[in-house]
Amino acid sequence: MTLQPWSSHRHRTAIGRMGLSAPARQAVMDLQMSDGTQVLDYGCGRGGDVRALGHLGLDVSGWDPVHRPDGNLKPSDIVLLTYVLNVIEKPDERRVALAKAWEHTKVALVVSARLRWERNQVKGTEYGDGIITSRNTFQHLFAASELRDFVQDVTGVRCLSAAPGIVYAFRSDEARLAYLARQITPDAAWLASEDTASAIAAVVDHLEQRGRVPQLEEMPYPIMGLLRHMRPQELKRLVEQAADPLKVETGAERSALDTLLFLAVELFHGRGPASSLPIPVQLDIRAFFSSYAEACKRADRLLFKLRDDAYVRRAMNGSVAGKFTATALYVHRRAMPRIPTILRLYEQCASIAAGRPPAWSIVKLRHQSRGVSWLDYPEFDSDPHPRLSTSYAVDLKTLKASFLSYADSTNRPLLHRKHEFLAPDDPDVPKYQRLTEAEVRAGLYEHPHLIGNEEGWERELARTGRSLRGHRLILRAKS
Repeated sequence: MTLQPWSSHRHRTAIGRMGLSAPARQAVMDLQMSDGTQVLDYGCGRGGDVRALGHLGLDVSGWDPVHRPDGNLKPSDIVLLTYVLNVIEKPDERRVALAKAWEHTKVALVVSARLRWERNQVKGTEYGDGIITSRNTFQHLFAASELRDFVQDVTGVRCLSAAPGIVYAFRSDEARLAYLARQITPDAAWLASEDTASAIAAVVDHLEQRGRVPQLEEMPYPIMGLLRHMRPQELKRLVEQAADPLKVETGAERSALDTLLFLAVELFHGRGPASSLPIPVQLDIRAFFSSYAEACKRADRLLFKLRDDAYVRRAMNGSVAGKFTATALYVHRRAMPRIPTILRLYEQCASIAAGRPPAWSIVKLRHQSRGVSWLDYPEFDSDPHPRLSTSYAVDLKTLKASFLSYADSTNRPLLHRKHEFLAPDDPDVPKYQRLTEAEVRAGLYEHPHLIGNEEGWERELARTGRSLRGHRLILRAKS
C-alpha cells in the first residue's frame, strides 16, 4: 500500500503507573540491580518506573521527548527502552531510537515491545507495518523472535529473550554469560552463619549441594570473615569429613549436568574462551571435567542428540519426573531439575527462541512435532484440580509464538492426577496421590473425555454424589 504523510500522537501512549512495569520488574530480578546501580529510563513517559526504581534505592534518571525533555540523559549501567519501539511508525526512526538508547548503555539494555498476539486488543486500521488506533496513536506489534533479531541487528551483539516481548542486550560477554549462568545454575543458597561452627556447616551444605568445596571468592562476605583464620587445606579436610558422601556424589553429578546444559545453551550465543565464563562455572569445569575442551565436546554431543526424535522420546518416557503422554511430557516447574538434561536443553531452546513467560506452573514438551508450551495454573498447590489461567506456546519449527488467556472463560480446562506432574519424592505427592486414588474408586475417571473442563468435572462429581473439601473427596450431603 502507498503510505500517506501522517504523524502519530505518541505521547498519548504513555500511561500513569503506580508500580513497576513488567519489563522493569523482570530486569530488577534478573540483572540483580542493587543500591547505587545507575538506571536510565529512555522514553520514560510519565515516569512511573523512574519513581518506583528510585524507591528501591537505585540511582535512576528518566528522559522522554514529551513528558520529560529536560531529563538527564547520562550513560548508565542499565538502560530501559520499554514499550517505545512499538509506538514509532517509521522503521528507520525505530532504529535510531534503539541505537541512541544503546549508546547510553554501560552494562545492559532492556528492550520491551508489544507482541502480535495482542492484535485483538488493538482497535484501528492498518498503516505501514502497524496499526493506527482510534486515539491517533500507532502500534507495531512484533513477533517474539523478530524483536530479538531487531535488537541484535542494531546493537551488533548477541541478545537474550528474558520473557515474551522482553530482550536483553549486554555490553560484555562476561555480563551476558553471568546472566545466562544464573538462569541455568542459580547462585547457591548459603545457610545463615553466626560463628565458626555454623560457617563450616554452611560450607558443608554447599559441598553436598554442588559436589565440590567452594573457593574463598565464592563465599558470602560474612562466612569469609568467620573462616579467615583457617588455612584452605584445613577447611577442606574438615568439610569433607563432615559431608555425606552420597549427597556429595549426587551434587557433583547434578553440577556436571548443569555445566553441560550451560555450555550447550552458550553455543547459541557464541561460545568464548574459558576465561570469559563466570567463576563458579570455571570451577565446576575444573572439578568435573578433564578440560574445557572436553566439556565443550560433551555439550556439543548433547546438542546433536536434541535433533534425534527417537532419543528425545525415549528420554521423555524414561524421565523420573513428569507425566508422559502420547504427544508430550508435562512437568511441573519445581520438578524441572529432575528431568533428563536433554529435555532441559529442549526447554531452554524454546526460551531462547521466544522468551519464557514469568508466570508458569507446568511446561509441555512435545515429542510429536517440536514445540514447548508454558501453562500457568496459579492455584496448583491449593486447588485439588487447578484451573488453567494462561498458555504460551512456541513452535520450534516455525518459531511462531501464541498466547491464550482463560481469565474470562466460564469453563476453564483443569488438571487431574496432580502427583504425576511432580518428582516422586516431592513432599506433596502422597497427599495428591491419595486424592487421585479416592477419585478413581469413586468412578470419577470412568469417562476421561468428560472431565477436562470445569463444567464436565462438576457434572461427574454430581453424578457420583461426591464433592471436594480441600484435597479430600467426601460424600455430598443429601438435599
